Amino acid sequence: MFLFSKRTTPLLLSHLIASFLLLAGTLQAAAAPPTPEEIAAGLQQQYEAAESISADFNQQTTLQLGSSRTRKGAGSVVIQKPGKMRWDYTAPDPQVIICDGKTITIYLEKANQMIVGDAEDYLQSDVTYTFFTGTGDIIRDFNVTAPADEPFDTERSYRIVLTPKQPHPHVATLTVTVDKKTSLLKELIIADHFGSLTTMTFSNMQFNIPYPDDYFSFTPPPGTEIIKN
Repeated sequence: MFLFSKRTTPLLLSHLIASFLLLAGTLQAAAAPPTPEEIAAGLQQQYEAAESISADFNQQTTLQLGSSRTRKGAGSVVIQKPGKMRWDYTAPDPQVIICDGKTITIYLEKANQMIVGDAEDYLQSDVTYTFFTGTGDIIRDFNVTAPADEPFDTERSYRIVLTPKQPHPHVATLTVTVDKKTSLLKELIIADHFGSLTTMTFSNMQFNIPYPDDYFSFTPPPGTEIIKN
């Protein structure tokens, strides 16, 4: 707090006023929300630095081919560099999707089947893997904008829209919601070229927990039909 007296000179007053104005401008700038590009760059840096990511998820997919249908799922996911991934669906039916970096296996308990294929094509097309591992470059690969039809800056989060600069076979846009408090991804909405939407909501996200190699392998029950692609 400053105390003024009759001895306070006009020059000193002008310096004090200038200082207050500078401080006010600095505080206002600090309080300004980040730009969509800054949000994207922060996510890129965060996921590039992580060696592993685990989270619980809820998933809802609304299909627009023919009549509109909605499918829901839930479970947990672990993604570990380089090239390892495991999705355990607990609802609506148990499923396990595992990638060890070379092979992708999809076990469908209800169908009593396990589909086995090459991991390379899958990893390149799976947008969640490239997003969470930072193997892509958000700023380089996407046009980053604020949403056109909803707020960018809400009370608890920021929301940005990513549009691939080069056509992607499965993705028209990604809508990303980031928690203000933790700077973590809260929600990812994947829109395809047919108007279908997959909304994935994440919770209990943790970083850099090491997982052994055998966590990314799966032996199906005896009698499971094995389908190789």
